[in-house]
Amino acid sequence: MTVLVVGSVALDSVETPFGKADHVLGGSGTFFSASASHLAPVQLVGVIGNDFPIDELKKAFANRPIDLSGLEQQDGASFRWRGRYRHDLNMAETLETHLGVFSNFRPKIPDQFRGAPFVFLGNIDPRLQLDVLTQVSKPKLVACDTMNFWIESRRPDLMQLLEHVDLITLNDAEARQLTEEFNLIKAARWIMAHGPKYVVIKKGEHGAFMFTKDSIFFAPAYPLESVFDPTGAGDSFAGGFIGYLARTNDLSEANLRRAVVYGSAMGSFAVEKFSVQRLLEITPQDIQRRVADFHRLVVFEQDVS
Repeated sequence: MTVLVVGSVALDSVETPFGKADHVLGGSGTFFSASASHLAPVQLVGVIGNDFPIDELKKAFANRPIDLSGLEQQDGASFRWRGRYRHDLNMAETLETHLGVFSNFRPKIPDQFRGAPFVFLGNIDPRLQLDVLTQVSKPKLVACDTMNFWIESRRPDLMQLLEHVDLITLNDAEARQLTEEFNLIKAARWIMAHGPKYVVIKKGEHGAFMFTKDSIFFAPAYPLESVFDPTGAGDSFAGGFIGYLARTNDLSEANLRRAVVYGSAMGSFAVEKFSVQRLLEITPQDIQRRVADFHRLVVFEQDVS
């Protein structure tokens, strides 16, 4: 099954304690697509400026089932972000943000994309996310992402969006900000009471929770010796999660739990190198080995005495 993603396509400049990279491929749509395309065909909708290295993007995705016909190129500068991570890799320090043509982005979903059964609304203005939903036809699952800026500045629109999505992914700080609940269980219940059936709360290097009406599932983060760049880890998680659901076309409780593990695996690959470089290198065998490693991390024999 196909996944439609609407998100940013950007150029990132990143500095971490382990090195730096300038003007590399970034953006929520880019990371999501690089991740999800290992598992399902992806249709990407976004906008770039005429300074964007489109040939580089096409070359990077050349052997992937990623349809770029929804990527619009406009006159002007591309979205660029410059950030720095110190020793706390969970916290990015934004040094520069230049929205460029992204500031006027109005997603236009091509006719051939409108029937996608799985839709992921990347981290953009919730008014635009709502507009996308008027352009698609009866998807099986609609998921969205958000961030603290939208929670603060576009809260009424975000609350309206929640009524129309099946699943939301956000980090623990965003969940607390949105709900004004410190306890994440209470926060997840608050969110589900306002619309979504599923809530995924990401905790960075401490793993991810998935909440449904009747259950809580937790997957740890993969223990890595080297983390080079956390940028895009959350979008790569979402790509693995939604991509697995699209590949299996199964929204059962058991399969949703497997999807969380696939998301965690893809997020763990993303942080091993700058930009989407590592996501472009891995093979299906690499993914299966890492998913098996996750299973070994948490399985144990129950003491029935």
